[in-house]
Amino acid sequence: MRHEVIFSGFGGQGVILSAVILGRAAALYGNKYAVQTQVYGPEARGGASMSADVIDDEPILYPKVSIPDIYVIMSQQGFEKYGADAPDDALMLVDAELVHSRPGCTCIEIPATTEAKDTLGRVIVANIIMLGALVSATNIVSEDAIERAVLDSVPKGTEDLNLKALHLGFELGRQK
Repeated sequence: MRHEVIFSGFGGQGVILSAVILGRAAALYGNKYAVQTQVYGPEARGGASMSADVIDDEPILYPKVSIPDIYVIMSQQGFEKYGADAPDDALMLVDAELVHSRPGCTCIEIPATTEAKDTLGRVIVANIIMLGALVSATNIVSEDAIERAVLDSVPKGTEDLNLKALHLGFELGRQK
């Protein structure tokens, strides 16, 4: 089954890393095909950045997202630029603290930034919380696959913090 996933937030939130990790989980540990793309020019300085994954059981012939069915939105600016026109049959996960608008499609509010600050003491892992919530809410890849991909991708010495963030995201995604 094909999924087209859009990640958006402001530069520095780790939305590009999130898409890289999801693609790695699908391709290396999920026995799927995956293509990841990104937009980060001047957006890397704080504007709305975007990254995307196409994940499929079959070879991917066109690598760009054409009809996204899953959105992970981590900022209001990201919502306005990449999520406001989401199709009605899409699923959107939004960071409840930073995204104030809501789409017409199914929306799951994840308090990723709040939990990263209050529970883990490090706002930098909000993107990993969102990844965990995405996986548990959609089963786009297995929890084991995303865990292995996170461990492959995060800086040495931060593995425990990132695993705590991922598992917290799993819990938050299951509650919705």
